[in-house]
Amino acid sequence: MIIGVPKEIKNNENRVALIPAGVQEFTKRGHQVFVQQTAGEGSGFSDDAYEEAGATLLPTIEEVYAKAEMIMKVKEPIEPEYELVREDQVLFTYFHFASSEALTKAMAKSKAICIAYETVEKADRSLPLLIPMSEVAGRMSIQQGAKYLEKPMKGRGILLGGVPGVKPANVLILGGGVVGTQAAKMAAGLGADVTIMDINLQRLRYLDDVMPANVHTMMSNEYNIRELIQTHQLIVGAVLIPGAKAPNLITKDMLKDMQPGTVLVDVAVDQGGCIETCTPTTHQDPTFIIDDVVHYCVANMPGAVPFTSTMALTNATLPYAIQLANKGWEKAIRENRELLLGLNMINGNIVYEAVAEAFDMPFKPVEEFV
Repeated sequence: MIIGVPKEIKNNENRVALIPAGVQEFTKRGHQVFVQQTAGEGSGFSDDAYEEAGATLLPTIEEVYAKAEMIMKVKEPIEPEYELVREDQVLFTYFHFASSEALTKAMAKSKAICIAYETVEKADRSLPLLIPMSEVAGRMSIQQGAKYLEKPMKGRGILLGGVPGVKPANVLILGGGVVGTQAAKMAAGLGADVTIMDINLQRLRYLDDVMPANVHTMMSNEYNIRELIQTHQLIVGAVLIPGAKAPNLITKDMLKDMQPGTVLVDVAVDQGGCIETCTPTTHQDPTFIIDDVVHYCVANMPGAVPFTSTMALTNATLPYAIQLANKGWEKAIRENRELLLGLNMINGNIVYEAVAEAFDMPFKPVEEFV
């Protein structure tokens, strides 16, 4: 198979979908890999390293798309790429379709085969290609939250961990999955007083057992959320419904109950966000303020630490990508249900129900095509 790795063009996205070691794994199996020049520089991988691993470098993104049977990316195609995607081409990347009707319609029009990292799912319901970036984003949510709590950043002016004689900040985490767990670990390690909320009592029992004494658990419901937002200075949205739009747990009317300078970090923003007032921002312009509340809503948080993120992501995606290349997408998904669940779109047909529901578009079961 011919694999193409374009340079990411989303704002301040420095990750790359394949490292030189991955190129070598493809080429030694007889596949061809085309990498756009400088695609890996943001993550610390030189063009020379790719060539030494067996890749062919191409100067433009247009050439990569034109030659490749399968495109490997980190983030979803954005508007300048829509017309480059062609019928029957396999795209293997984070799509988060439910957060963008324009992207969904563009990929349907292209008639490509869209396999989304975020919906590849194991038998235990875990999401192996989302977990690495969720781990990074969860940890970063606390780093960024701590920074934007500083007064020069328009925050409350409170040190996350406090000091002797001064209480630490109160951190509220909505969601006890991978993002929420990593955020709680980081916040607790810095000395904050942390409350983590979830609707799954079994998950809360687990978290209660494994977390340190400064992490408390509470059932997530509107009443409890409204109570806690009044006293918590950093609030992290860490809710995920695989492939679907995140529910709004914090609504605009709740902002008036928060302390001025409270910081909201919505990690779920790439799935539509779980905070009503959050809209996607960039690393270049990461925050905005509504009702004296700081909103941090960067949709590609791990892109700020590209070396770590790229290594973590490619460790997870490469085994699946090799299956797709070795067998072709149809055979690979027939033989691997995890990849089957990653299929979101086939030749213009939406085959992942949550995506179709998000925009009231037609849905067809994947079994009709495979």
